[in-house]
Amino acid sequence: MTAVKLTCPDCEQGNRLPIEKLGANPRCGTCGAPLMWDKPKEVSLAWLQKAQARDEVPLVVDFWAAWCGPCRMMAPEFAKAASALKGRARFVKLDTEAHPQAGSRYGIRGIPLLATFKGGRETARQAGAMPAAGIVDWLKGSGVA
Repeated sequence: MTAVKLTCPDCEQGNRLPIEKLGANPRCGTCGAPLMWDKPKEVSLAWLQKAQARDEVPLVVDFWAAWCGPCRMMAPEFAKAASALKGRARFVKLDTEAHPQAGSRYGIRGIPLLATFKGGRETARQAGAMPAAGIVDWLKGSGVA
């Protein structure tokens, strides 16, 4: 039985759980918050930095801003992709307007920007709005899903 590490989105504690439990709605051992979800979760830059550094389950990040038309158009498509890949990756959104330091930290030159992280490193990135099927295909092609 292989165990994986996940950072709780609520209390930021690290959790270790069997990989077989990822699709069974696992919860944080400290606060009881869900560790896997089927809709994108809005996160802070501090949480993202912790999770991208230590999580062993692929993390798919949508860097976006409320004023960005393509970002707003892609939001429901990103949610559909999150639902389709529940248990295989965690989907999160980071508002680059609320967290402007994310731009320099992650080398963001334009939004929307999708980036994937696993085991402390960025594994893929894709700029521009995409439909859900395109997101899923891109993730499969990148070895994420």
